[in-house]
Amino acid sequence: MTVFELALRSMRQNVKHYYLYFFALIFSMSLFFVFSSLQHDQQVQSMLESSDKFLTAFQSAAILLIVIIVIFTISSNQIFLRRRSREIGLYQLIGLSKGRVARYLIIENVLLGFGALISGIICGALVSRLFVLILMKLLSLDGLPAIDFSLPAAFDTAIVFVLVVVITSVQMIFMIYRSTLLNLFQADQQPDLSSQPPSVLASILTAIYAVLGIVLLGYGYELSGRMVDEQLVVNALMVILSTIAGTYILFRVTIKWCFSWIRRRKQGHLGLYNSLSLAPLMHRMKGSANSLTLITVLSALTITLVTMAYSFYYSAEHDTRLAMPDDFAFENRLQDTQAFTSELESKGIHFNHHTIQAIRTTGVILNRLDESSRIEERLIWLPAEQLHKAGRNVSVPSKGDAVQYNAGGLNAFDDIDLSKRYPTGIELQADGQNVSYTLNELVLENMLNSNIFGSQMVVSEATLKDIEDKMFKTLDFEKVQFDAYRISDKAELALASSLYEKYKLDDHFSYDFYSQYRSALELSGLLIFIAAFLGLAFLASTGSILYFKQMTEAEQEKQSFKTLRQLGFDEKMIMKGIVRKQMVVFLLPLFIGILHSFFAVKAASFMIISDITIPAVTSIVAYTAIYFLFAIFTLGYYRKVVKHAML
Repeated sequence: MTVFELALRSMRQNVKHYYLYFFALIFSMSLFFVFSSLQHDQQVQSMLESSDKFLTAFQSAAILLIVIIVIFTISSNQIFLRRRSREIGLYQLIGLSKGRVARYLIIENVLLGFGALISGIICGALVSRLFVLILMKLLSLDGLPAIDFSLPAAFDTAIVFVLVVVITSVQMIFMIYRSTLLNLFQADQQPDLSSQPPSVLASILTAIYAVLGIVLLGYGYELSGRMVDEQLVVNALMVILSTIAGTYILFRVTIKWCFSWIRRRKQGHLGLYNSLSLAPLMHRMKGSANSLTLITVLSALTITLVTMAYSFYYSAEHDTRLAMPDDFAFENRLQDTQAFTSELESKGIHFNHHTIQAIRTTGVILNRLDESSRIEERLIWLPAEQLHKAGRNVSVPSKGDAVQYNAGGLNAFDDIDLSKRYPTGIELQADGQNVSYTLNELVLENMLNSNIFGSQMVVSEATLKDIEDKMFKTLDFEKVQFDAYRISDKAELALASSLYEKYKLDDHFSYDFYSQYRSALELSGLLIFIAAFLGLAFLASTGSILYFKQMTEAEQEKQSFKTLRQLGFDEKMIMKGIVRKQMVVFLLPLFIGILHSFFAVKAASFMIISDITIPAVTSIVAYTAIYFLFAIFTLGYYRKVVKHAML
């Protein structure tokens, strides 16, 4: 029998072990083909105004997807090599050289990968148009995508296939040449469950390491709440390192130490259910620390990525409206205002128009936290009475008082407690004299559109008159008239925005609400589209790795199940203990991953004005639901092993 025939025969005999691994490879190849198809799709690019952003986003996502695929294949291939170590040892025992065994495994790996490549490209081509349609839906674009096949995407996917095959082949060669026959025959055996009790010194060191894992996690969580400052990069790196290190120690030492403490409390009398759940976990936790840490980190990354992307998409309209309370605005442009009004009326577009008389000066907003800080800036003084008539929900400050309105008032380096900064003062210079007013608070919304130049200060008309009387002779004093429009029917916004195009000046500040909203929707739609696909890839990786490991453990525990069946324990009783074990195996990395993502999202929440509770809950529920499908597959495999233990 040739090496090629041996590989084909082995694949036929092990098909029951390959199906989920093969499916996960197909899924990964399909996702990459879809990403590459979108990257080369001219129709999609033409639908998006910022095609450069589109290409950059998908190129970055494609690179990250390649990393995911490589990590997954290395992890899963390592598990399969461990499961088949006895088979590899038998081949060497009957006289096959290590070189021939390596060729056999490489041929099998190439055939399996090539099948996944062809299947992945076919599946990707079939569903790629569906993904384009989903993207169009996210971006609120009309039309139907054309059906075609992307040869460049197929070529890119083939390159990824070659990369995966080369990496896994090197991994196989390394494993074969560094392993002895004894190691191969013992690699798939259960850990020794009858090891001697550790010494007193070892127990003390274990307890110290166990506490260290919790301390590192606590430090990472605490630092994440205050990492956004001038040393953001260093703090972020420290958070990542301490969290990953703490997670690894938690799985390798802390949890095992807790299980050992429970066993000592029970004086070794664990009972049937704990023997099937607690004991195997305790003795395997050290060897599973790497994979469980990887799964936890990937789960946290996925949930954080999807939550933030969905939060941007979910709050796009709300956050844009906070920054742009009016659909359109003109400053000191009477002729343009009249012409635009006439065009809206001629097109039958219903609108509300209001005018606000204000003044602009230069002043200094004092900083209570840093009295030496004196930065001059342009200030727009707005009368609260006129704003109220225009429909704004604003109260009239007392004479001499002001309230600042700024939707972007909190930046990355601000403390959230604004009471430390307010009330404060505003100083103006008039005829060499300081004129002071009290700034009571900062409200995180705008009274005028954000493209209006200057910090927005709301005062009473009496205060406005006082400022005008004192400042009108200064060089930087300016009287301004703002004409603002709100379109009554949202369906007419696009048409009104197209009419406004001709009135935009050639500068950065000539945008309107609809164009800003469309830009935010486009960017956030791309983010959630990419995050969702990467999340699926992460899920396929983490779930498959867990499933493969549990398949291996089920085979290792088969003799124990057979013994229990001979002693009279039925399938239902054994499965109760197995369910307990799987609840810990699947829930621990999921729960810790969710905890990691909670602090990560909280640290990054300053980028989003709106409440992110709904996006966070939605992301966690969706991830958990799909994640538990792998737990169901695992329990099904265990049930089959237990059921056939007596056969």
